[in-house]
Amino acid sequence: MEKTLVLEFALLLRDRIEKAGKYRVAMSRTDDTFVALADRVNMARAQHAALFISIHADALARGDGDAQGATIYTLSETASDATAASVAEVENRADVIAGLDIAPEATDVADILIDLAKRETKTFSLQFARTLVGELKNATRLHKEPMRSASFVVLKAPDIPSVLVELGYVTNKQDLKSMTSDAWRGKVTDAVMQAVTTFRPHVIVN
Repeated sequence: MEKTLVLEFALLLRDRIEKAGKYRVAMSRTDDTFVALADRVNMARAQHAALFISIHADALARGDGDAQGATIYTLSETASDATAASVAEVENRADVIAGLDIAPEATDVADILIDLAKRETKTFSLQFARTLVGELKNATRLHKEPMRSASFVVLKAPDIPSVLVELGYVTNKQDLKSMTSDAWRGKVTDAVMQAVTTFRPHVIVN
């Protein structure tokens, strides 16, 4: 199941990052526990995270054809394309599926300092996303459009650079084989670790 693949990968990534001895890693979950999307963001802010990585595995509905490869998403109120919008809708609905309401949209903030902080956060998020794509291309197959953006609830911390990583498609046989391979996980966690190393010293993985 997607949740099992993602948790196993996240735990391996946590161990890989902490092994370096330079970073403090906080997990939003370490077992099969549902954590509301807004709570994940709040946890990151409470931990004073310098980087937030949300890990998922994608899937296509039956009849939607086939797709393959990893994709890195950053926040944008306007989706980069229809597929990105669809993925964001599915991920954001996780709270509804679990019987919880999605957190309300943040109210408009007039303070220019907060607006500047959001812009800076967006810049850092894009910077990390580009670095991550550069590292992953040597470790795994990337989607034909590896960088996308959409309005993901989980990426809306105004002061923490954030990315959402779709490791691959569970509906693609080759991707699924990769995601269950220890060798693949080792290469990909090393790639993410290298991207983190060039970025910031404190990371939260969800």
